[in-house]
Amino acid sequence: MTDVQPVTRERTHTWEDPAAMAAAVGMSGMEVFTALKAGELSAPPILSLVGFELDSFSEGRVVFRMTPGEYQYNPLGTVHGGVYATLLDSALGCAVHTTLPAGVGYTSLDLDVKFLRPMTATTGEVTATGWVVNAGRRTALAQAELRDATDRLLATASSSCILLR
Repeated sequence: MTDVQPVTRERTHTWEDPAAMAAAVGMSGMEVFTALKAGELSAPPILSLVGFELDSFSEGRVVFRMTPGEYQYNPLGTVHGGVYATLLDSALGCAVHTTLPAGVGYTSLDLDVKFLRPMTATTGEVTATGWVVNAGRRTALAQAELRDATDRLLATASSSCILLR
């Protein structure tokens, strides 16, 4: 048996001070996402940490995109389920966020993820689309799908969010 030396890889993570997001408290959800897309608000650090970005949004709908990489792998050599969950949870919560007036917050009550296909560094770009199914005064229900560039369904998710008035 021969000794195989692993090839070391490195990834640098930088982000802006998230305290700047405090300015978003007085904005509606649509105003927040418009400012994020225009670069007037700093992106939340989780986006650069995990490696995804805001693609598009409308009221009740958000799309994130990501190109999976080795740095997201689990011991089996595929993208860790936590990456799927983080990406889908972001799409779900942000879809709800786009429907909220200024001064109203939210947080997830639950998250249900169904993993259907593996992702690897060779999968190519994927998109996570979240949309609001139902929004009331106290809670909102959202669903999301994670798809590859050929439109194959990789995972689905749903979440209930409590609205904080």
